[in-house]
Amino acid sequence: MVATAMPDLDVFRILDEALSRYVRPDTFPLGIRMLAPGEPVPEGVRIPSRDVGERWIVCQSIGIARRYGWSIAVGKEEVICPLASVSFGFRPSSPRYDAGEAALGMYCSGTEAAAALEAATWRFETGRFERLCVGPLARLTFEPHVVAVYGNSAQVMRLVNAALQARGGRIESSSGGRLDCAEIVIQTMQTGEPKVVLPCNGDRIFGMAQDSEMAFAFPADRAGEIVTGLEATHRGGVRFPIPVAMRSTVTMPPKYQELLASLDGADS
Repeated sequence: MVATAMPDLDVFRILDEALSRYVRPDTFPLGIRMLAPGEPVPEGVRIPSRDVGERWIVCQSIGIARRYGWSIAVGKEEVICPLASVSFGFRPSSPRYDAGEAALGMYCSGTEAAAALEAATWRFETGRFERLCVGPLARLTFEPHVVAVYGNSAQVMRLVNAALQARGGRIESSSGGRLDCAEIVIQTMQTGEPKVVLPCNGDRIFGMAQDSEMAFAFPADRAGEIVTGLEATHRGGVRFPIPVAMRSTVTMPPKYQELLASLDGADS
């Protein structure tokens, strides 16, 4: 099925322009929407199993969307990662899963710790959503629930500055060092707050997240607020690239000072 009505997406194009100007990310900022059962796949969105004959997991799809500029929808048919499949509610959990079998030996040394790590993972209830839809902000054909931007620590700092410009306070984030796709999407949707996200091992392997990258996610209904925050903090003097202190007179080595003095003497 293909959606026939286009939502008003101007705010996200304005946001994309502001991010390009004030944050300058290396990859496309993304909009992410969770599609409810029966909700049509938006126009121009690729379903990997249908359109390219492949099955892409969530972190991989996010990586392809932000590097290729494609819009992608994935669900149970595509998401062969059991962790993401359960977290996003595409498949029901099981006693083995809840006992932390996937974490035991890899992330945790004991069964109690593994079960606790699994229990703390962000999840949607099974069947609440049918697909995850992700695409570049400037090319969206759907209204997103979440906006996600990857960048270095200075770029993410600028986004934190923007998110706090009107409200103050602090950005509070929770990380388990795994399943960053759930932290980007589910954590942000369930808390309704912006988040700083540490890319997980899977995102680095399958999504090609670099060691220099972090992610920043925020509810899409704060897009206008982030634009205003970026503009205001830029005017206030918080910039990217960061303007470093380079304007003091430098001190040359003694030999260089002597040589300069001799050159000045030769000119007199």
